[in-house]
Amino acid sequence: MALPIALYSTAQVRALDAHAIEVLGIPGYTLMKRAGEAALRYLRTRWPTAHRIVIVCGGGNNGGDGYVLARFAQAAGLTVTVLAAIAPEQLRGDARHAYEDFRASDGRVRSLTPELLVEGEVIVDALLGTGLRGGVRDDLASVIREINSAGRPVFALDVPSGLDSDAGVPLGHTVRADCTVTFVGLKTGLFIGDGPEFAGTVFFDDLELSAAPPAEFKPRLERIVEAEIHRALPRRARAAHKGDFGRVLIVGSGTGMPGAVRLAGEACLRVGAGLVTVAVAPENVAAIAAGRPELICLPLTGENTLAEAIERADVIAIGPGLGRTSWARSALDAVLGSGKSLVVDADALNLIAEAGARARDHWILTPHPGEAGRLLGMRTDDIQRDRLSALDRLVERYDGTIVLKGAGTLVGATRRTPGLCERGNPGMASAGTGDVLTGAIAGILAQCRDTWLAARAGVLVHALAGDAAARSGERGLLASDVARELHNCVNL
Repeated sequence: MALPIALYSTAQVRALDAHAIEVLGIPGYTLMKRAGEAALRYLRTRWPTAHRIVIVCGGGNNGGDGYVLARFAQAAGLTVTVLAAIAPEQLRGDARHAYEDFRASDGRVRSLTPELLVEGEVIVDALLGTGLRGGVRDDLASVIREINSAGRPVFALDVPSGLDSDAGVPLGHTVRADCTVTFVGLKTGLFIGDGPEFAGTVFFDDLELSAAPPAEFKPRLERIVEAEIHRALPRRARAAHKGDFGRVLIVGSGTGMPGAVRLAGEACLRVGAGLVTVAVAPENVAAIAAGRPELICLPLTGENTLAEAIERADVIAIGPGLGRTSWARSALDAVLGSGKSLVVDADALNLIAEAGARARDHWILTPHPGEAGRLLGMRTDDIQRDRLSALDRLVERYDGTIVLKGAGTLVGATRRTPGLCERGNPGMASAGTGDVLTGAIAGILAQCRDTWLAARAGVLVHALAGDAAARSGERGLLASDVARELHNCVNL
């Protein structure tokens, strides 16, 4: 089944389960059997030649899913070894029912040992799922260590054991799965933070449940998809001219920093902005103009020069290479007072964090975790520990549209369901790629005039360009490589 766009919190998925049982009248054990059937289907899809599987079952409903899978896999002719990490006598409710049905079908349950783990070609993690509270207990942590060191591919049911299914952070020891099948609703923790690292490829099955009532179950997140690029950048009219696609002013590149604005300006052109002017320290003009003659280069020799450029612009981006000098502060003050649509990044964000700025609805802020920490007065580690909550705080404090960069970039705004970008790769962790993102968002904003749509489409286009640039390898990827690919990604 194709992955849905909507992602839910663990509490929301439990509410969806309860809605199915209490409102739709579907017995909980019926849902558990559907989960077992789906798990077997995806297991055989992923490992079609595997005949021997080992299933590690815990004590809750995740363990129950494992016992159901074991019964169905055994009936399908697979050799199944079930290892109980929790004594079956402790099982309750539907999980107990699943265990008893497995035993009644001549299933055998054995105590977990490292020797038995390696008997299978695939290990199934049915240990904890979403039921974890706090850190992993010591006895279960040892089980997780044995699974991870067994040297076999791992298939996790619902959520890899030990992973926070909301924040996507390890709660102590965590199963590192090759793939995960999740049920009813996609859990946010599989897609944010370290979730993708531990979940591997994610499969989804809705267990034949109808769509949730939107008023009751508004998603916690939405995956950003390629259709948003088409909404932001529709087909151009044949008689169009450059004036139809916006005038962008990019302010930055203080002394000794010509490259940042050059990258942002080129990205802006590559996504289709009509006219792009870069306003920079005078000594940077020659280097930028020589490298990218399509950019209009404006030396900032006085306040009047910048004021005239601001007046002509439809969209202003500020921050790449700006620095934190008095020159930079005066430029930022002029831009913030312009009333124009803004994209704010890099040193402009650091200056705002130092001096403060009032919230406004017509800007896009694009902090990386360190800049987000400074904007909120928090440590970077705290931002990364719960990126969704950090995004919520940024939106509340600064309004507008917030792009929280990183692996799994998040986009948020007031009264909007936050967006998640799953694309991109570690090769993009190199100098200047943030400047390319700033230019891409500003260029798309100049064309669509919608900050929310421009931020989401810009983030996705940038990530797709990074993936295209990394086809020959991630290591050594340059920001300019990403910028060159933008043209293809806005013309999908």
